Parts: sequence; structure tokens; C-alpha cells
Amino acid sequence: QVQLVESGGGLVQAGGSLRLSCAASGRTFSSYWMGWFRQAPGKEREFVATISWTGGSTLHSDSVKGRFTISRDNAKKTVYLQMRSLKPEDTAVYYCGAADRLTAIQRGTCEYWGQGTQVTVSS
Repeated sequence: QVQLVESGGGLVQAGGSLRLSCAASGRTFSSYWMGWFRQAPGKEREFVATISWTGGSTLHSDSVKGRFTISRDNAKKTVYLQMRSLKPEDTAVYYCGAADRLTAIQRGTCEYWGQGTQVTVSS
């Protein structure tokens, strides 16, 4: 069992930065692929980024590539999303998810989900 709690969201001006954190509980955190997803009002949840068990492999969606960076610290059982050069279209609730395989992340069918943290980017 893994419980996930996101933090770090807030209101920021366009061009600004935020770092989201997702703290996990459970002994098997390091066995999971971790992903960040977001859902804007009236839109479906979309994939943002994912990172492998060891942190050696990462994937970022085209919409955030070069601006967002996912990372993890298994000792702290935490995954991060560093967001730079934020745009109004990045406004959404951001969720972290955990899955035991990459395909589940890519399909958005994570085994565990956090409750989400709101990110609002003003123009």
C-alpha cells in the first residue's frame, strides 16, 4: 500500500516557477514508477512526466519538455516536479500517481493517486 500526498501548488505569474512535491508512505515506494498528471477545468487528465524506480529514466510530455523536470529521492520517499517558465495553460490540478510499470503510467491507470494540488498561472 502506498499513500501519496502532493504539496507545493499555488498562484504564480506567467514566467514564474514552482516545485511540486509528492510524499509517499509505504515501504515499497522505490519499486514504483512515479508520474505527474494534471487536469484543467473541463478537460481530461493528462500525463505530464514520469520517472523510473531508480530515477535513471524520465519521460516528459511535449507540452512541458524543456520547462518541467521530474526527479525523485527514494530515501525521502518523495518525487518532485520542478516547473519553470510557467504559462497560463499550465493551470490545473496536479496529481501524482504510482504504478509498477511504465505502461500503466502512460495509460493513466496508476495503482495509487494523491489528492492533487492546484497550480494557477496568471497572465
